[in-house]
Amino acid sequence: MMRTHATSRFDHSYAKAPRAIKQAFLKQAAFLVRDIRHPSLRAKRYDNIRWQARVTRDWRFYFRIEKDIYILLDIIRHPK
Repeated sequence: MMRTHATSRFDHSYAKAPRAIKQAFLKQAAFLVRDIRHPSLRAKRYDNIRWQARVTRDWRFYFRIEKDIYILLDIIRHPK
């Protein structure tokens, strides 16, 4: 089973995020751990190392995959 691990950068960004975004992220993280292909995540490769997934319409989180761990890198407003 996959697990998550947050970087200090992620923790800092998460702490600054609005409460509604924090709650939405927790729901999305649960989906991620169960199935990266969950439709509400819309997870995709961002570059050779990082992946991007949806928190809400306006927020995204970034992660990389190392063995059975999703390393959470950042959570930010979607750069439209």
